[in-house]
Amino acid sequence: MRVGLTGHQDIPPQALEYVTRGINEVLDRVTDELVGVSSLAAGADQLFASLVLDRGGRLAIVIPCRRYETTFSRPEDLTNFRTLLESAASVETLSFDEPSEEAYLTAGCRVVDLSDVLLAIWDGQPARGKGGTGDIVEYARRRATRLEIVWPKGITR
Repeated sequence: MRVGLTGHQDIPPQALEYVTRGINEVLDRVTDELVGVSSLAAGADQLFASLVLDRGGRLAIVIPCRRYETTFSRPEDLTNFRTLLESAASVETLSFDEPSEEAYLTAGCRVVDLSDVLLAIWDGQPARGKGGTGDIVEYARRRATRLEIVWPKGITR
């Protein structure tokens, strides 16, 4: 089963345990071969990818643009990105040269297109920029992709 991920990069510390448990609950329901589909952004994407690998799953990565590494502001997020990327079973880099909202939207839609179910680490709010989590959730709904939303009630970003 191919489980895609869209989610916030900034998960509040008080939400992290809930989000981790929610991701694991969705992954626990996968009964056949697990493939995690992600762009490996900081935050939810990297947490999800690590949990997929921890349970022996494979990663199918969609990179939004050639210069994607320039988007990581924290060194530890860039290191995690590189480590997870090395563990990927497949990597698709989109044709965009530079990071942009269009590249992020296209990558998010591609994640949905490649997935049997989309796991959204989402607070329910509209996207803060084109291609944000809210936009990808809406795209998945329009395509009638199975959707699992994980976010603790009462927690805001």
